[in-house]
Amino acid sequence: MAVRLILFLTALIFSTNASAALDHAVWDNLLKRNVVVTGGGTSSKVNYAGFKTDRPKLNAYLSSTAKVSRTQFNSWSKNDQLAFLINVYNARTVELILTKYPKLKSIKDLGSIIRSPWKQNFIPLFGKKVSLDHVEHTLIRGSGRYNDPRIHFAVNCASIGCPALRKTAFRGNILSAQLEAATEAFLKDRTRNRLRSGKLGVSSIFKWYRKDFSKGWRGAQNLNQFLAIYASSLGLTKGQQANLRAGKIGVQFLSYDWRLNRT
Repeated sequence: MAVRLILFLTALIFSTNASAALDHAVWDNLLKRNVVVTGGGTSSKVNYAGFKTDRPKLNAYLSSTAKVSRTQFNSWSKNDQLAFLINVYNARTVELILTKYPKLKSIKDLGSIIRSPWKQNFIPLFGKKVSLDHVEHTLIRGSGRYNDPRIHFAVNCASIGCPALRKTAFRGNILSAQLEAATEAFLKDRTRNRLRSGKLGVSSIFKWYRKDFSKGWRGAQNLNQFLAIYASSLGLTKGQQANLRAGKIGVQFLSYDWRLNRT
């Protein structure tokens, strides 16, 4: 009897401390309204004019993310946490663009000589103002909680060279499938990843974050091995996949297109 009582009280305490993850329905609806899929599903363009019309709804969603406490956040599953951080990053990036839209050609136009747009502390999160870099590099990449290189195909920097901003919000219960779909879609884009003249040209994302793709995720100890996992998406034969994994195919990094991903 005593054991049952202890188990009951433990479950009660856990259920009291845990809180439901944030509902991303508003953000999901905004994405469905204002994101246009292009390139046969490999990329997307954003209707920033539409987002500007929907700005009150966007601000309502952002307000809800700002109210999440660190204690609430920590009570969620890791997938719910990561989905939340990715959605915050993407929604805040859209809002940042709207501060000057349509009078800008690139997100870089929002920076200055001394501070890039990614280093500006304009995001209210967990009780303080933080930057996009803080969300991506400290909370997502630097926390040690998630260790999933596929996040690089989920966070969107409002540029043509970026992986697509998806038409759906990220959600914890389907996060891995969403990250996998985002990764495959990006690697299928031959404007950003292609095999030519015996060399594999890939996005500069793989240069900037090369270490993230070499930490053993799905057994990949280096960039070539990570790319070999997605040989099919890259359009490689089994023989080319084996050569890539063995380091017999050279990898080069293509230039990045920082123009705004507008419709």
